[in-house]
Amino acid sequence: MEKKEFNVGEYVDQIVCLLDLDLRDEYRDGVVANFERISAIAQLVNSFPLPEEIEAATVFEP
Repeated sequence: MEKKEFNVGEYVDQIVCLLDLDLRDEYRDGVVANFERISAIAQLVNSFPLPEEIEAATVFEP
C-alpha cells in the first residue's frame, strides 16, 4: 500500500469546512505552520519503539 504524504494546508481547509469555522485569511498561514509543528512532534512520538510487554497505564499519575 502506497503511503500518501500528509498535506497540512489541505487538512486545515477541510477541517475549517467540516467544523464550519470562520478562519480569516490572515490567520490561515499561522494555523498551517502550527499544524506542521504538531505533525512533526506526533511523528517523533509515534516512531518511538515500545516493547510488546508494555501495557498502557489505566491512570496517569505525574
